[in-house]
Amino acid sequence: MQTKPDLFGDNPALRVKIAAADIDGILRAKYISREKFDSAREKGFGFCNVIFGWDSQDVVYGNAAADPGFADARATIAEESGRQLPWEGNVPFFLADFRTDPGVAGVACPRSLLRRVVARAENMGFTPRFGPEYEWFTYRETPQSLAEKDFRSSTPLSPGMFGYSGLRTAQRSDLMQELFERLAAADIHLEGLHTETGPGVLEAAIAHREALEAADRAILFKQAVKEISYAHGLVSSFMAKPSGDLPGCGGHLHQSLWREGSNAFADPEGRYGMSQTFEAYLAGQLRLLPVLMPLFAPNVNSYKRYVAGSWAATRANWGVDNRTVALRVVPDGGDATRLETRVPGADANPYLAIAAALAAGLYGIKHGLKLEQEPVRGSAYEQSVGELLPRHLGAAAGALERSEEAAELLGTEFRDHFVTTRQWEWEQYLGAVTDWERRRYFELA
Repeated sequence: MQTKPDLFGDNPALRVKIAAADIDGILRAKYISREKFDSAREKGFGFCNVIFGWDSQDVVYGNAAADPGFADARATIAEESGRQLPWEGNVPFFLADFRTDPGVAGVACPRSLLRRVVARAENMGFTPRFGPEYEWFTYRETPQSLAEKDFRSSTPLSPGMFGYSGLRTAQRSDLMQELFERLAAADIHLEGLHTETGPGVLEAAIAHREALEAADRAILFKQAVKEISYAHGLVSSFMAKPSGDLPGCGGHLHQSLWREGSNAFADPEGRYGMSQTFEAYLAGQLRLLPVLMPLFAPNVNSYKRYVAGSWAATRANWGVDNRTVALRVVPDGGDATRLETRVPGADANPYLAIAAALAAGLYGIKHGLKLEQEPVRGSAYEQSVGELLPRHLGAAAGALERSEEAAELLGTEFRDHFVTTRQWEWEQYLGAVTDWERRRYFELA
């Protein structure tokens, strides 16, 4: 897809907004002049490589400062990502990546990693398509009020547990309408939007597209939800588990491979309507889920989702139209036949989650893996089928670090850089003293 020809034609804007995703999936953005943009689209532009040398709090990694001088990296404007942002006065917007940078940014850039994995799929004759879906909490707060409350006792958009509620969506029809219409105007089309179980919880399914475009839309979707929420005096959070008493937020990935215009996953004569290609792809994900977990669950909080009865998987297993497993086969027949990877949290970086799922599936096809595990029937929480997933970020980072298969899939340099960033995140947590510890030990220890 090329840049829309009218992107600037009827827009008097003298500025252009550009953004690049860091390791944590945070869009690091800035405005540049129209003149600067015209130059950058031809020659690239400099973007400080510190965005791959610090954590989500802008603290420089103490264990992985790849470039102590923090030079400018060579950024490339992704012309195909061009659109106007209707929630920001129709300012022209473009994503950027670091596909040509010879340094740390070229290694660490999540969008560039996904480009490489998609190229691998194309070399195998496949076009991968993904349709992400997200759950998130919306609160009647502002960034200032949250800070004043120290992020405690936040007031949700609506009370109670009310999934698929026609009342709650009607109550905030202004927000629902704006999400649907403004996202569509930015070429981010939703297939559905509804309340989920939990106070102030919403869920949206994004229409499936080719993998890189799907990831672009996903990361922009999350940004848009937050910015549109601000305009309504609200704050939306994609944190995986904001409350220990409530279900967490998933970032599930529906996916399929296409060849010559047909869904390569579909075979009406196959087991559950699955082709051999689908079975090998599924077998690859089953095998590699435990070592790729940090790409699906990148934060300390991410692992609080994976408990029995929480709608999140605890083992590397699969089933047919079963929402208690890690990998849900959806045998809708023909073009709709697909795999839903239910492991990722809403907090996962869309580029990395899609890259990990796709790379693992392609690994299964390349190596001719057989789907030997039987599908789980009934509740997966009551059965010991499949390898247990890591219980915390420290264990997950260690498994990724030891995996030569992960190095093959992601590239050794990316794997090593990413591992150091997750180890840093775990170390920050280990050094923190929590309210739970004070309540439990302060007087009695």
